[in-house]
This record gives sequence, C-alpha cells and structure tokens, in this order.
Amino acid sequence: MTRRVIVIGAGAAGLIAAGRAAEMGADVILLEKMREAGKKILVSGQERCNITNTAPLEKFLSYYGRNGQFLRNAYHRFFRDELLALLARYGVTTQEERGGRVFPASGQAGDVRDALLRYATSHRVEIRYHAEVQQFLIDDGAVIGVQLSNGTRIPAHAVILATGGASWPATGSTGDGYRMAQEAGHTIIPLRPALVPLTVAERALAKALQGVSLRNISCTFYTQKGDGPAKMLRIPFPLPPTGEMVFTHFGVSGPLILTASLAAVDALRDGAKVTLSVDLKPGMTEQDVHARLQREFEEHAHRQLANLLRGWVPATLADALAGLSGIAADRHVHTIRADERAQLVALLKDFRWTITGSLPLAAGMVTAGGVALKEVHPVSFESRLVRGLHIVGEALDIAADTGGFNLQAAFSSGYLAGEHAGSEEELRFIAF
Repeated sequence: MTRRVIVIGAGAAGLIAAGRAAEMGADVILLEKMREAGKKILVSGQERCNITNTAPLEKFLSYYGRNGQFLRNAYHRFFRDELLALLARYGVTTQEERGGRVFPASGQAGDVRDALLRYATSHRVEIRYHAEVQQFLIDDGAVIGVQLSNGTRIPAHAVILATGGASWPATGSTGDGYRMAQEAGHTIIPLRPALVPLTVAERALAKALQGVSLRNISCTFYTQKGDGPAKMLRIPFPLPPTGEMVFTHFGVSGPLILTASLAAVDALRDGAKVTLSVDLKPGMTEQDVHARLQREFEEHAHRQLANLLRGWVPATLADALAGLSGIAADRHVHTIRADERAQLVALLKDFRWTITGSLPLAAGMVTAGGVALKEVHPVSFESRLVRGLHIVGEALDIAADTGGFNLQAAFSSGYLAGEHAGSEEELRFIAF
C-alpha cells in the first residue's frame, strides 16, 4: 500500500514539501485553493524573490528573535546550500547582493516558483487547484485525511499544513490554517503584523513629508508605561546602526522601520507608549553638529535658514525642520541666536515621532504568531498533539527580519516535513 500524503497550500513551504514527500516515494496530493501555485513567491522580494541569505548560521538564527533556536536542528539538515543546490538542479542560478541577500540571477521570482513546480511534478505530485480545505479528519489522535469546502473527503496517512499566514490575502494567505490547527487542538499565539509600516500621531507632518526617503540615518525606539521611565525598546531582530526609512501619509516605513515594527506593535499591545527618535546625522556628535552649523552660519550669513538646511537634508524635510524649530524658514542665518541653533541641533539629532500603531495584519510582509512551537517537533515538524499532522512555514509562530530569512524557514520546514511524512514506514489503515 503506497503511503499517501496531502499537502495543503502550494506556496514556498508546500511546493517543496510536496516534492520531497513524493521524492521519498509517497503518493502526494497538493491542494491549492487559488487558481495557480506560489502567488506569494511571485510578489516576494519586490517580485525578484529574496530566496535566502549568506549569513552564517548563528547570525542567521538571530534574525528570528527568541524563536530562532527552534530552527537550529532543521538547518543542520537542510539549509541554504542544500536549498540552492536543489534550485540549481531545476534550472535556477542565483547571485548574492547587498546584505547577503540571495536572488535568482534572472531577477525573476517566477523562475523560483517554476523550479519548485518542476521539482514537485517531476516526482508525480498531483496538484489540484480551486481545492479549499475545510478541516482535518482526525481519528484516535491521528490525522486520517481532509475535508474540502465542497464536502469531498480525501483520505491520507499524513497531512502537511502549509497554508501560510494572514498577510497578503490576495495571494491566498487568509489565515485558514490557524483556524484548522486550533480546531485540531493547537494553541495559536496571537497574530500580529510583522515587517509592517507604522502609523504616527503627527499625521499632518507625516503627510507633508510623504515620499521623503532618508538614507544613512539611525532609529531608536523608546517605550514608556504610565509615569515610569522611558526605556529603549528591545528589538527582536538585529537592527543595523544606520539604514533607510521613508515617510508616508500615515507615518513611517522603510527597512529600519520594518525591522523594528513587530517590537513596536507588541509594546503598544502591552499598553506602552512608543516613541521613535530619528538621528538624521548619526556620524556626527551633537558637538559636531553645533560646530558645523555655526561655521556655515558664519560662511553663509545672508542665506535663508530653509535653504541652508537643504544642504543637510532633503528640501521638504528642511522646510519642515525650520518650521518645527520655531524659526522662520526665510530668516537669514546670521540673525539666529545660539539657543535657537541648539533647537536645530536637537531636531537633527533627535527627531521625535509618536508611534500609534501599524497598518493592518493584511499589510504586513509576514505574520507573527501562529501555532505554538512547543506543540511541534523541531525536526519533523510533526504535531505533538495529532499524529501524522505536520505544520510548516508561516503557519508556525516564526517571523524574521527581511533578507531571505522567512523564505528559508519556509523551505527548510517544508522540506523536512515532506521527508518525514513521506518516509514513515508504518502505514495506518484509513477508513471513513
């Protein structure tokens, strides 16, 4: 009797899980509710697909925060080199770019999706589209199949849940897997958006600065509960000392903001006040900024303040800083007093914003939260509660920074789940 494995969801984790289970000799049915596979792969990495990252293992794991250690054993079995070798077998060459990010050399996300499809279909995986799974079928603590939304029941010896998260719902990631896992008895860690733009109280100022992009700046987040002291917010992912951000009509975004967003969202959920401090000149001390401003005020005595500040920051921001300082934008700089110059220094080194929240879960690049890791085996990704049920990818309580880390987690968990689901020797009798 051939072992049957059902994989739910034809995304990154599901495609590689199906291919590996079939490669192990199982009869695999891949169920996808959308009309095509890998829709989220196609839009990932700005449609270029940031596959993985070249960071060494210890640093790699740090990009998942406290949950990174859960992936250690999996990465010792199937990590970056094994993933890239698999993709190469199916026609995808890759290249390393800034920050250790790895992309297909073609720059086309579709090439990665198509390679995974070839991996699956070359091992005779049966893919059924427009097939929405409603629930697991469980008997005596073991999964025995699934039921589709149209009432059809499909028996199986193992099921791999690879439905993704609840972000980017247009790609099919609508959170269905969380409901099914919870109905099967699993604990769902509260879902929150990760890698998501943040909203601010200073909405009018943000709107005036909409589209202004800043490079080589630093961001520090502070949290305060009640009347207690303000503390620096602990960011679960390594925040680079300098980077980029951009203003939006509702607040702030860009790489530095996205990296810190989950910590900010969690602090707000915990009832804390969250403040963002932007250092527009991180390479200079306050004394350096004072000295340079004084020198420029003397050298360009009759220049208007806003015009002079445009040598420091983008024009729109220069006008805004002049306004925030309380100094008229058209005032000649030789008339500016030392105490007024100190106000400009404070703005350049500590430009403050009050964080009020984030865009909705659907707008996050990934979903934080999901199936509690303590309820899943870290090598096989099999449920500790339901035999034969494997849970992978974004359905788990794993979220990482940008840079290829989230996709690597999906690929590795999917591959190992497929390997274990497809190779178990004892076949349970299935009967409805």
